[in-house]
Amino acid sequence: MTDHIIVEQPSAHPGVQLIRFNRPEKKNAITRAMYRTMADALNAANADANIRATAFLGTEGCFSAGNDLNDFLSAAIGGGGLGQEILDFLYALVNAEKPVVSGVDGLAIGIGTTIHLHCDLTIASNRSQFRTPFVDLALVPEAASSLIGPRIMGHQRAFAMLAAGEAFSAEEAREAGLVWKVADPGDVDALTLDIAARLAAKPPEALRIARELVRGPREEIIARIDEEARHFSARLKSAEARAAFEAFMRR
Repeated sequence: MTDHIIVEQPSAHPGVQLIRFNRPEKKNAITRAMYRTMADALNAANADANIRATAFLGTEGCFSAGNDLNDFLSAAIGGGGLGQEILDFLYALVNAEKPVVSGVDGLAIGIGTTIHLHCDLTIASNRSQFRTPFVDLALVPEAASSLIGPRIMGHQRAFAMLAAGEAFSAEEAREAGLVWKVADPGDVDALTLDIAARLAAKPPEALRIARELVRGPREEIIARIDEEARHFSARLKSAEARAAFEAFMRR
């Protein structure tokens, strides 16, 4: 386990597992070790009757700046792929059997945005910004965002976010269906944990069935994650991606 991810069950919020990004000095950029910790926590929650909901939170002013680019630059130079830790986390997120909620304050970049497509409820502060600069880095969308995004937002909004790399404000994200509610920055953590606790207090089997009916089958989502990963891994090995990463690192 890495201390860059805090996993706990807050005593003030019975039934809730909190997964918090805790790498503020790097804007909560996610390393492969962090992905492994989060995947393990989600999988453990499925088997733990004491956990009835999971909440994702970041730190003040930043949910996550996305993947650690040093990992990706190493992959681009060394010819590696997307990374099994990342895929395992995405599979765990899709296969989470209990509600998953999230709270965003500030930056939410790349996977810091697409993770919320898999959350049942997301609260964002009014200073939050959502952006997925995949194509700018010569990459492609991930986390089945190319499937779920258009379903939630419609083609043009999804294209603006996932292909054009346009930034969305919190209110624009709410209008697009990526976010449930917008709040003041100081209220995000409390509101997120409160809704997670309220979900955790509901009859668990009825909630499970209702959630399954709303979310629908997972097979198509997993298949899209795998398809995106193949493209993503191929792009990482491209000269185009290497040039984009090296230019980014020189900034």
